Amino acid sequence: MVNRLILMVVVVFITDSVMGTAEVMSHVTAHFGKALEECREESGLPVEVMDEFKHFWREDFEVVHRELGCAIICMSNKFELLQDDTRIHHVKMHDYIKSFPNGQVLSEKMVQLIHNCEKQYDDIADDCDRVVKVAACFKKDAKKEGIAPEVAMIEAVIEKY
Repeated sequence: MVNRLILMVVVVFITDSVMGTAEVMSHVTAHFGKALEECREESGLPVEVMDEFKHFWREDFEVVHRELGCAIICMSNKFELLQDDTRIHHVKMHDYIKSFPNGQVLSEKMVQLIHNCEKQYDDIADDCDRVVKVAACFKKDAKKEGIAPEVAMIEAVIEKY
């Protein structure tokens, strides 16, 4: 009986933790995505790809277009999240994520995942090509870690930004 109770408490804690991080990720995604319209023209991102960006976390959204990498760079620059070499600025990224409700639960993991993906593609010279690969890697790893939000979660908070 005690073992079942302990197991139940652990399951509830893990579920709350995962839901908490996915919920924070929905806020980060919704806010970050607001800069896309400003960056679309500058990056050469086709309108149809831009329209699909709100579905970034869906399984069938392919993170492959070079222009999407350029748009992500532009969007990141709007929030001053990159260093001069277009790699994430760890401190500024932590601060950005922590600025959202309950952001501290996601900050460390998100920066770690992005940094690990950046290391995998560090040899790609073209910034836009590299960033789109990093974004695809981050999406895959975030899903594996259980911190990726459901599209409905993003839609629920998008009006706040």
